[in-house]
Amino acid sequence: MPSLASGYRPLLRTPGAAAFFLAASVGRVGIAMTGLGLVWLVHARTGSYGTAGQVAAAFSVAEALIGPHLARLIDRFGQTRVLPWCLLCHGVAVAGVLSAASAGSRAALVAAAACAGAAVPQLGACSAARWVALLRGGRDGELPTAFSLESLTNATGFLLGPVAVTALGAAGRASLATALAAALIVGGGGVLALQRRTAPAPARGDTEATGTVRGLLRPDFLLLALLNLAIGLYFGTMAIAVSAFAVGHGTPGAAAPIIAAASLGGLLSGWFYGTRPRRAPAHLQLVRATLYMTCAGLLLPLAPSAPWLGAAVVMTEAAVPPTLVLLNVLTEKSVPRAVLTQAFTWNNSTSAAGSAVAGWLAGRTADALGASAALALAPAAGLVLVALALASRRRSLRPGAV
Repeated sequence: MPSLASGYRPLLRTPGAAAFFLAASVGRVGIAMTGLGLVWLVHARTGSYGTAGQVAAAFSVAEALIGPHLARLIDRFGQTRVLPWCLLCHGVAVAGVLSAASAGSRAALVAAAACAGAAVPQLGACSAARWVALLRGGRDGELPTAFSLESLTNATGFLLGPVAVTALGAAGRASLATALAAALIVGGGGVLALQRRTAPAPARGDTEATGTVRGLLRPDFLLLALLNLAIGLYFGTMAIAVSAFAVGHGTPGAAAPIIAAASLGGLLSGWFYGTRPRRAPAHLQLVRATLYMTCAGLLLPLAPSAPWLGAAVVMTEAAVPPTLVLLNVLTEKSVPRAVLTQAFTWNNSTSAAGSAVAGWLAGRTADALGASAALALAPAAGLVLVALALASRRRSLRPGAV
């Protein structure tokens, strides 16, 4: 029986693959550290969580709104030309955040954080676009494995990054945490920008999509954007609802182990999915994954205790990595290559938007109706996912569909 890693080794042995993948992975750890790092930094300097939240929100909103436009420039002019300018602007903006934090200027903090968010490059989208370019022509069937690897490194970054920030912040080194995050982003992104051989060719002059959004306004991609929005609704619901459940049952310390177990379960699920042969069409796999997620999610509002909830969350989380991989696979098939980086970035932005909305809604629901009602929002999001996956599947069965 082949080892679980065997599915990933051929990918990473492809000339140039390991170098760009590791560079982007380092940068993504920095991105995962930045938002929480700003909270620790600003609170340490001002003593106000309100100001800290405002600064972190300015970073996140600017990243979500400007990120797709930066990706458009990357598609048009190429990663090696655009990334250095993004990284320079991001580094300067973070330096401005640190300076404003020392001065205690709230307005300057918000402005500098917004500039840092606007300039942060979407290294995950850049890495995914490189996999598409590298595997084009005979190796397209390996894209699901490549996207599984991307999902794994993203999840690992968002596990390690916040832990590092929390440790440094608790030790009174919040400034170091923010500076380290920026160094990882600039360093990893800079090494990525230097690797010209694996960079996708610029789309400048491509009349099909350059300079317009026509390539992103296809019905198939719009459906995928809605699917990413719905998966964001699931994410945002779980973080708040699990915490509310643990507090409501008098076991607030149970929230962290439940979320950690779910994350580890998702990592294992994503790893295993990337090593399996996939015979069913991607649209059919997506329907199956969302159906499983929804059915498992029905156990969440029925949980009578923290161990029950932990088991149900782990079961539900197992469907998330394959779903995200399939959404990327279908995105690659549904848009022109000239807008591929933009498409991957929009996937991230719509998922983040859904998570933000769901976090607010879950919090309000938990306050008004209790944690079980908040947990019921997760299978509700799953039903939306199933409906959209079925619609996408029906479109794929039409004559002439890709």
